[in-house]
This record gives sequence, C-alpha cells and structure tokens, in this order.
Amino acid sequence: MSADTRVAPSLIEAAETRIAAYDWPALTAELDGFGCAVMEKLLSPEECRQLAGLYPQEQHFRSHIHMARHGFGKGEYRYFRYPLPDLIGGLRGALYPRLAEVANRWNERMGIAMRYPATHAAFLEQCHAAGQVRPTPLLLQYVPGDFNCLHQDLYGDLAFPLQVAILLSEPGEDFTGGEFALTEQRPRMQSRVEVVPLRQGDAVAFAVHNRPVQGTKGNYRVNLRHGVSRLRSGMRHTVGIIFHDAR
Repeated sequence: MSADTRVAPSLIEAAETRIAAYDWPALTAELDGFGCAVMEKLLSPEECRQLAGLYPQEQHFRSHIHMARHGFGKGEYRYFRYPLPDLIGGLRGALYPRLAEVANRWNERMGIAMRYPATHAAFLEQCHAAGQVRPTPLLLQYVPGDFNCLHQDLYGDLAFPLQVAILLSEPGEDFTGGEFALTEQRPRMQSRVEVVPLRQGDAVAFAVHNRPVQGTKGNYRVNLRHGVSRLRSGMRHTVGIIFHDAR
C-alpha cells in the first residue's frame, strides 16, 4: 500500500477512544434488526464546521461530481484525495474493525465466503491488489431543491458491506428537508423504508448492498439502497465514509 494512504496510529487510537464510548452491542442489534444504527454526537459542532469548510478548498479533493449530469439526483459532492483529513482518516481506521465483525457475521449468515481482515490497512491492501486504488470518502453539499437518488456505493468488485454518513449541518437551523432514507427490497414482498432522523454531528452506519434477515426457513438476503430527500431550504453538508476504495 502506498505511503500516502496510511493513517498515523495516534490518529486511529484517538478515534478508537471516541468510538469505544458507544454501546456497540446495542448498535449491532440495530444493524442486525434494521440495517442501520445511529451514533449520536460522533463529531462536535466545531469539527462539523471545520469539515464542511473544506468543501471549496480544491487541494483536498480528487474529483468534483455534479449529480444531475449523471442522473444521480441534484446536488454535488467531492471525493477526498489521499492523504485524507486527519479526522476522517482516523475515524475510517477506527470504525472499520467494529463494523468488520458485523460484516463477517452477515456474510456467514448469507453463505458468502468473503471474510474481512481485522484492520482497515489490511483491507485496503486487498482493494489495491484488485485495482481499486482511488479513495472514496466524500463531502456532499445540497442546496434547496437538491436530492440524492436511491443508490449503492459499490465502486468495484471488492466492496465492504457497511458504510457511515455523518451529518455536518444542523436540521431546522442550517437547512430543512434533506432526510436520510434507506430502502430494503425483500423477496416477494413490498419494499420497507427507514427514514433516519439525524442531528448535527450524528453518524449513521448502514448496509451498502445486502444484509441477512432471519426468516421462518432460515436466513434470506435483502437488497438495500440509500438516498436523501429533497432539501427545502438552506444548505446541508454530509461526510460519507466508505471503507473500500474505487477502481
């Protein structure tokens, strides 16, 4: 793995202390039951403002996407370049082992052979060996009328099955509308919708693609997509932490 993708151990340790404060058995139960779980106040208001303030600073990003040009919705986002900002790189490394435990258990239940390594650095080595070398953490910006169509962030053959989004703006003050939504397509049943209420600094961990559900005849697989409803007023910034890199 090239040197510029590495995160200083001290940054990961600081983030691990923050992550360890959460009730992970409860979060895991939420992920198992509903495909998503909220970590309240993962970031402070000042950290949120600092990250949102990076958006116009070109040097932090590798690409700038206008959603309407690609049929993704309406709005825009920017993919960070390596090295990632310290806070995002630290959280990416610290969140991964907790979520890898869930991911490995889900794959076992779904009969998927893939098992994820214990550290994010080791997983990135697998991504890069598969030709997926471009960083995927991103910063999104919405203004009135913008929305994000339901989608899945896969980026290549190797995809980690969970990701995290952190709301950087305060609902009701910085913006209105713009709710995070998750849909779950169940076999031979109508789709289920989960609308996740978030405050500034809250993070939601959620399934990227599939998750297992216990049925009367064992586990079955459901397909998930996520998106953001139409922004009514103001401006909304969000950080997305995706754990696999892109082709």
